[in-house]
Amino acid sequence: QVQLVESGGGLVQVGGSLRLSCAASTFSSYAMGWFRQAPGKEREFVAVIAWSGGSTYYADSVKGRFTISRDNVKKTVYLQMNSLKPEDTAIYYCAVRRYTIHTYYDARDYAYWGQGTQVTASS
Repeated sequence: QVQLVESGGGLVQVGGSLRLSCAASTFSSYAMGWFRQAPGKEREFVAVIAWSGGSTYYADSVKGRFTISRDNVKKTVYLQMNSLKPEDTAIYYCAVRRYTIHTYYDARDYAYWGQGTQVTASS
């Protein structure tokens, strides 16, 4: 069982930046992902990073603005979010990509979800 705790969310002006952190109780050789869920919408994929950190993938909606990274010594995954837009407003969750049955952006491959952290981009 892996416990994940997200932090770093908050209220930011449109165009601003936030850095989310996801601290894990234990790290195995799994990829880690970030997802988000806006009110009234389904949870959607944001980004994923391989165990080595050498491979990253992003949703088209955040590509070029968000950067995922990880520190395996600190057992922490980060999501640097720049140029935030109102449509980025959501609860952000990190998760372990426990399986590789589906695609990297399919939430069914992920387990051990955190409790989420709220991000609000407002003008």
